[in-house]
Amino acid sequence: MVRSTIIGRASDALPLAASVDDEQTEQTLQEHKQQAKLIFRRITPHSEPKCSIESGRYTLHYLLADNVVYLTIADQSYPRKLAFSYLEELEKEFSLSYGPKVESVRKPYAFVGFDTFMSKTARLYRDTRAASASRGSNLDKLNDELHDVTRIMTKNIEELLQRGDSLDRMSHLSTSLRTESEKYRRAARNVNVQAMIRQYAPVGAVALILIVLLWWRFS
Repeated sequence: MVRSTIIGRASDALPLAASVDDEQTEQTLQEHKQQAKLIFRRITPHSEPKCSIESGRYTLHYLLADNVVYLTIADQSYPRKLAFSYLEELEKEFSLSYGPKVESVRKPYAFVGFDTFMSKTARLYRDTRAASASRGSNLDKLNDELHDVTRIMTKNIEELLQRGDSLDRMSHLSTSLRTESEKYRRAARNVNVQAMIRQYAPVGAVALILIVLLWWRFS
């Protein structure tokens, strides 16, 4: 299930809002919340827009949109597509309510009141086992209808923090791969065109000669 959520500004890692967690959750997730702060410092407006970072029993999922990072800590067994659907719900409401104010705020947790919406939305994304016990539940419908998330970047916390892997570098790699893919498609089209020319050029030449001969004979 979704355990805790933090919203921050990508450009300077300023925390904008966070879920109000009970004492037990705070103790259990103390290390992972520290990891979340380090991840925020690594994220820039040019980082991967979606990423899942595995860390022991939990996975930290983040969504980056319009210079705002929405990060949630969820059980490792919790479906990624549900975690990102939850983050997308937050992004829509937060952007609608506070979007124009994001760039101008200077103090941390300027939008602390957003916790009310986060808490209400988190209740819709409860433990999948509880949802399956309720026939036709909202969570089951979400699980069936959500978009495919197989292309979301997945990292390990050790790779990101201990070895210093860069989220920006992942973005640059993705951009490079897309560029190379486009080059390959263009090259493939050129090869196909050249193959067609080689295949039909003799036929075209013969046809042209026949046309010239017919024109010369009957002109």
